[in-house]
Amino acid sequence: MAKKYSKVKNMLDAGHFVVCSEMGPPIGADPDFIREKANYLKGYVDGVNVTDNQTAIVRMSSIAAAKIAMEEGLEMIIQITGRDRNRIGLQSDILGASALGLRNVLLLTGDHQTFGKDPGAKNVFEMGSVQLIKAVNDMVEDGILINGDEMKVPPKMFIGAAANPFADPFEMQMIKMQKKVKSGVEFFQTQAIYNMEKFEYWMEEVRKRGMHEEVDILAGILPTRSAKALRMMKKYVAGMDVPDHVIKRMDQAEDKEKEGVKMAVETIEKVREIEGVRGVHLMPVAWEEITPEVVKEASLYPRPEVE
Repeated sequence: MAKKYSKVKNMLDAGHFVVCSEMGPPIGADPDFIREKANYLKGYVDGVNVTDNQTAIVRMSSIAAAKIAMEEGLEMIIQITGRDRNRIGLQSDILGASALGLRNVLLLTGDHQTFGKDPGAKNVFEMGSVQLIKAVNDMVEDGILINGDEMKVPPKMFIGAAANPFADPFEMQMIKMQKKVKSGVEFFQTQAIYNMEKFEYWMEEVRKRGMHEEVDILAGILPTRSAKALRMMKKYVAGMDVPDHVIKRMDQAEDKEKEGVKMAVETIEKVREIEGVRGVHLMPVAWEEITPEVVKEASLYPRPEVE
C-alpha cells in the first residue's frame, strides 16, 4: 500500500522510474541560496536530497534547508547522520522534520570529522546507519522511541539509506546492506556509477539475495565536467571507482560539459535496463543547473504526476 504522505514512495509504488537529485546547503544562512537551487530542479525531479554537513563541513541545517526548498514546491529527502547527535538529538530531529511536513529521510553514519575543517570537533557516532534505521523504523511503524516510550503521534517517514557497489570487502558490504533491509530500510541510493561492469555484477548479487524485491534501488549518477574532478574522485574519495578509460574520454573531449552530460545520460540508459533498478539519483555537485538538461536528454521529462 502506498504511503500517501511520500510522493517518492507513491511514484515507486505506481511503477514509475523515479528521478531524484541532490543539493548541498550553503555555508551561511542565506535562504535565497536554497531557493535558487530549487528553481533549477522544480518539475524535473521527483525528490531532492539535502545533505547533512557533508564531508564534516558546517553548513545550514538539512532540515531547515529542506523546509525552504519544500516551500518552493519540491519533494524533499532530508539526510541525517549519526556523527553529530546522540539518540536524543536524532529522534528529536526526526519528530521535528515530520512535524514540518518532511516525509523522506536518508539515514547515514556520516563522514568522520577529520575529513572536514574542524578535525578537533568531538564526534558522537552513538548510532551507526543500521541502528539508526532500526530506531526510525520503530518510531514510524510502531510509534515507539528507543527508550520504549510510546508516541501519540508517530512520525511519517519513507526510510532510505546509502549503498556502495564498489566498496571492499564486497561480501561484508552485502551483509551490511542486508542488515539495513532487515532493520527497515525501504529504499537505497547508491554511490556514483562510473564502472558499469562492477555495478552490473553488484546488482546481480543483490538479485541473488532477493533484496531488489524488498527495497527500491536508485542508481547514483554524478555528472561531471572535468577530467580533474574525475581524477580527484578516483584518488581521494573512498569507495569511488573511476576507470581510466572514463578519465581519458573526458580528457579528449573538446566540450567537456557536453561530454559530461552525454556520459551521465549513457549511464542512465544502461541502468534503466538492469533488473531491480527503480530509478536514478543525480548528484551534480555544485552543478545543479545541469539537471534539467540531463533529465531531458535521458528522455525522463516530463515527469509523471502522482498524488
